Order: sequence, then C-alpha cells, then structure tokens
Amino acid sequence: MNGMKSPKLRAISFVYWFLLLYMVAALAWWFIALEKQNAVISSIELSELVKTDPAYDSKVRAIEAATSRKTTQYIGEGLTFLVLILIGAIYVYRAIRRQLRLSEQQQNFMMAITHELKTPIAVTQLNLETLQKRKLDEEKQQKLITNTLQEANRLNSLCNNILFAAQLDAGRYASAMQPLPLSDLVKTAVEECAARYPARIFNRQIQPDIQIEGDAFLLQLLVSNLLENAVKYSPRDKPIEIKLSAVQQQAKLEVLDEGAGVADAEKKKIFNKFYRVGNENTRRAQGTGLGLYLCRKICESHSAGIFVTDNAPKGSNFTVLFKSIYGRG
Repeated sequence: MNGMKSPKLRAISFVYWFLLLYMVAALAWWFIALEKQNAVISSIELSELVKTDPAYDSKVRAIEAATSRKTTQYIGEGLTFLVLILIGAIYVYRAIRRQLRLSEQQQNFMMAITHELKTPIAVTQLNLETLQKRKLDEEKQQKLITNTLQEANRLNSLCNNILFAAQLDAGRYASAMQPLPLSDLVKTAVEECAARYPARIFNRQIQPDIQIEGDAFLLQLLVSNLLENAVKYSPRDKPIEIKLSAVQQQAKLEVLDEGAGVADAEKKKIFNKFYRVGNENTRRAQGTGLGLYLCRKICESHSAGIFVTDNAPKGSNFTVLFKSIYGRG
C-alpha cells in the first residue's frame, strides 16, 4: 500500500525503532552494571573472610550461592522485562500501522467520495439547465431526463452505501430477517441495473423459485453492489453474467465480468473497508471502497460466504454461497 511508504510513517518507524533499541540497550547495560556490582560485593565479602576460620569453606559456598542467586534473579527479571517490552512494542507498532493505514484509507475515501458526489451533481445540473434554457424536441428531452434519473439513482446508491456503512459501524442496523424469493430479488436488481446502464449487456441465468431467509433491503444492496462493481471494472462492449442456482441445498449467486481481473494478492484485501486497488490519484474506475466491504458484511449477517476467483479467459467471478434455501426450481 502506498500509504505505508509515506514520509510520516517512515519518521514514526525510525523514532519507534530508535526508542525500542534504546530500551533494550539500557536493559542490557543495567544487567551488566548489576552483575559487575554483584561480583564486586562477592569479592569484598570473600576478602573479609578469615581462612583459618573452621567455617571458612561453608561461608565461601554461601557467598558464591548468594552471588549465583542474584545473577539468576537479574537474568530472570531482565528477560521478563525484555519480553514485556517486546510484547508491548509489537502491540503498539501494529496499532500505529493500523491507525495510519485507516487514516490513509479515510483520506482516499474522502477524495473518492468528493469525486463521486461532484460528477452526478454536475451532470444533473447541466441537464436541468439545458432543459430550462433550450427548447428541445421530445426525444432529446427524454434522453436528458433519463440521463438525469440515472445520475440520481447513482447518488441514491452511493448514499445507501454510506448510510448503511455508518449504521454498521455504530451497531444501529437491525436486520429484518424473513423468508423471501431470492430469484425474484435478483431479477429485479438486474433489471434496475440494466435500466441504469442500457448500453451494457447483461446475460442472466436465474433459476426460479429459490427462497432463503434474509433481509430484502440488504440482499438488494448486495446484488446491486456486485453488479455495479462489474460495470465499473469491465469493458463496455463485454457482457456481464449473472447466475443464480441451487446446488446441494445451497443458493449460489455469481456475477462474472471480463475486466482486468483481481490479482491474487488483492483477492482478500478488496473486501476490506475503504480498500481500493491502486492509487486514488491514478486509478480510473470510480468508487469509494465501500461496495465490496458492505457485500462482505451483508454476507456475514446472512451466514453466507463471498469470494472472488478468476473468470476464464479473463475477468473476475464474484460468488456468494447461501448455506440453506427453502425451495428449488
């Protein structure tokens, strides 16, 4: 991740490692100093003994045993402090890295959301001003109105993602789980997406009469986000496939595209919050890094699994597996 190589992180890492090495060096220095002091005290005590004393040998052994016990004590306490320092250092370092990574992702999100909001607003404003100032024929008016509605739907989808993500983080969303026709829900979501993108090709293989227990709003959002993701990252002249089938009492939803695909190293990361492949200043595809994160959270709330594999010969295959169904076509 580019943010992990920022000057800010390098400076913090340098200070962190410097302080950690200083603490370890200080611990080693104190051990050496205490051990030297222990040897000096032992030497003084031995020099004070009288060799003609009948108990001389036993006193020597006692002094040597005490010296050995102190050495063992210093080693034990030093190792304990060293282990505690290392555990604390690892915890702090991971926490700092995680916080900086989140901060970087939030900054990217703000940049992306600004662009995502400005574009449809600008298009809508331009279309409305055109309708207001010019007398256009019916066909052109309808084209502008359709385009404006598409941008409004895009804004609505974006707002739904942001609001739902905020509700998830605050723990305020209560799922309304009930039996529902998944086949009809997927059909509706595909039809709505096809209406928003009339130039795109959507191939549908939807098995009828598949029912699961779930939240209709969340599942609609899941399918819509997967379709939007396929539209963003696949060529306009290539079809997008949507498949729904029942396999061994499981409902299997697949959204396949013929885009550039997802690198193996990115396949798990893309479901993280705010995560987007590439740099916010250089990537071409629109997005906020919330869509696939919400897909994962929705799947988790429905005890479903979501993963991405490579589509043959090119592209991505996003698959959702619902563990139990009520009907099979």
